[in-house]
Amino acid sequence: MTQEKVRVIPIGGLGEIGKNMMVMEYENQAIIIDTGIMFPENDMLGIDYIIPDYNYLTDQKDRLKILAILITHGHEDHTGAIAHVVSDFNAPIYATKLTAGLLKVKLKNAALRGYDLNIFEAGDTLKFGPFAVESFHVCHSIPDCVGFGIRTPVGLFVHSGDYKFDQTPVDGWPTDFAKIATLSNEGVLALFADSTNADKPGWTPSESVIDDAFDRVFQDANGRIIIATFASLISRIQQVANAAQFYGRKLAVTGYSMLENIKMARKLGYLDIPSEQLISIEEANNLPGEEVVIMCTGAQGEPSAVLSRLATGSHRQLDIRPGDTVVMSAHAIPGNEESVYRIMNRLMQRGAHVIYDGKEKVHVSGHANQEEMKLLINLVRPKFFVPVHGELRHLHGHAELAHGIGFPEENIAVVENGTIIEFTKDTMEVGERVPGGYVYVDGAGIGDIGPAVLRDREALARDGFVVVIATVDSKHQLTEDVRIISRGFVYLRSADALFEKTRKVVEDALRRSNGNKSQAVQDAVSKHLYNETKRRPMVFTHIHYC
Repeated sequence: MTQEKVRVIPIGGLGEIGKNMMVMEYENQAIIIDTGIMFPENDMLGIDYIIPDYNYLTDQKDRLKILAILITHGHEDHTGAIAHVVSDFNAPIYATKLTAGLLKVKLKNAALRGYDLNIFEAGDTLKFGPFAVESFHVCHSIPDCVGFGIRTPVGLFVHSGDYKFDQTPVDGWPTDFAKIATLSNEGVLALFADSTNADKPGWTPSESVIDDAFDRVFQDANGRIIIATFASLISRIQQVANAAQFYGRKLAVTGYSMLENIKMARKLGYLDIPSEQLISIEEANNLPGEEVVIMCTGAQGEPSAVLSRLATGSHRQLDIRPGDTVVMSAHAIPGNEESVYRIMNRLMQRGAHVIYDGKEKVHVSGHANQEEMKLLINLVRPKFFVPVHGELRHLHGHAELAHGIGFPEENIAVVENGTIIEFTKDTMEVGERVPGGYVYVDGAGIGDIGPAVLRDREALARDGFVVVIATVDSKHQLTEDVRIISRGFVYLRSADALFEKTRKVVEDALRRSNGNKSQAVQDAVSKHLYNETKRRPMVFTHIHYC
């Protein structure tokens, strides 16, 4: 008789920071946990963001029924791909109240209608076919976060979501240790736990330490205070509003996503900001600097976000003034450091005083450090352990922590995206890896940009391009001068001699070639330009016959 099995497939978030998404399936039914995005790396030119490659699910549409999409919390790396996933799978979404509010904003911006969005509270149990999902509250850097205890025919699974054990959270709602202990007493088959800070010793500081840091910043600032953070960091927005109110400053907000999220969070009661404290950017520009706080997006160096435009002087309504204090209230996500540091340097060049975590505790991580990770494993006491959410170094580090506190090495699975893990009541088996990778979103295009296009963009950015246009007669003789158009390769006004030689190379290639004239010209020009400049611009040729 065939043993019952539950298959777990991490679609995203394992081997990288971001685009968290996991599928749990039993027979022909499945649930999805989270639908996140990832920010592009510096060499992914023109890419807006990256979504998980869930082709495994689309390929299984005839066999596999998606019963529900469960969201642990409202951050982009867990919610950002929701519009894409909902468009492909007509499955109900389940989230806590604040998370649901943030999802509504995203779905509205994507012009999606008719979706089924359901709100539950931490502690509720939801039933989907063979899955009974019991939620439990966890602390993070945004309110209303949950983990899941998932009861299946083969056993109980626990998914931590993003968490930390904050004993003094700013919303007064600590992690539900009692619920975790209750699940543990049932006997947990497998634990899937956040690994983001597996390389950080000790305990993660409480969000409440930021209040003291903001107090010092507000005391010392003589001009405007501009605070950059994530648009979804609702708790941080409240902390800024509290400090602004205490010091008699008005609060202005810029950045569409942040404005929409604040509007939603105030309506739902997650933000307590008096209407008279909020002002527009136009009003802020007309007030003395010492009476104003401005909150904006762009703490990750996103080129189109407010802070980046302030750093380059391209914002329509705001400029950096000498004496402004700019607070970076976020850590740079791995891969974004270069962009963030460049923006900080440019802000300083414009006369701003820039404060970041190295100077003041204006940001703390929302993720558990090593001691909290050990505590969770000891609380849950699972039979099997799978580190999730993190680069490979984080996953392996988390596995080493577990082994260090006595967890059997053979009961730990360190896997990457697409790896199928099969569980029975007594066993865990790591299976094959289904194809998957990055799906790039570039403007309105989804998945139409691949590695080849990115390589072309990199080459264009590095060495530019040259276009050669030659008009010839039926005997392949030039009828007019060769035209050369160049961008991003050399400064045209100082390249007369180079391009005069290039024209002769074109004439010679046309004369010598007996085959494909266009290819012959392209090869000859490419070789010539490299010999002359040691650069490899993209060369395009057009032979026009008259």
